Amino acid sequence: MREILTISITIVILTINLIPFFIAFGVLFPARTAKTVEAATRLPGRSFVVGMINFTFFLVFALALFSLSDRLDGLLKTVLILPALVISVILAIMLGAGLGGMAALVGERLVPSQSLWKRVFWGTLVLGLGSSVPLLGWFLLLPYAAWVGMGAFIIGFFQKNTA
Repeated sequence: MREILTISITIVILTINLIPFFIAFGVLFPARTAKTVEAATRLPGRSFVVGMINFTFFLVFALALFSLSDRLDGLLKTVLILPALVISVILAIMLGAGLGGMAALVGERLVPSQSLWKRVFWGTLVLGLGSSVPLLGWFLLLPYAAWVGMGAFIIGFFQKNTA
């Protein structure tokens, strides 16, 4: 029973820690966040497929480079680790930005009349706690939100400016 309580408290604390990150991202990069939200709203299916394919491909590629570098020494190990680290960092940035856009989207749909930071606050809280539900949250909601957000973030780079 104590482990369940510890895990639950940890999840709530981690979710609360994401709130300022997503608010700061939305404030520092408002155009990028708006494009991500717009792409996720207009093209959720395409965003999901683009996100899933890119995430899977680059994750497998980075893991393969890490695995190969584990078996080597010296300069060749460094040559393989550096691209793997760069790919991992880019994946983390795209996932963070995509999830920030998804939190903004969820908040926009939950409390549309509130200010930006309150929408992101509620969106992050609902998305984070919803993703912590065993099985359904872990294996359905979190991958869906992550892949749609990541795909919408990528699609946002290629869409024309509407203004």
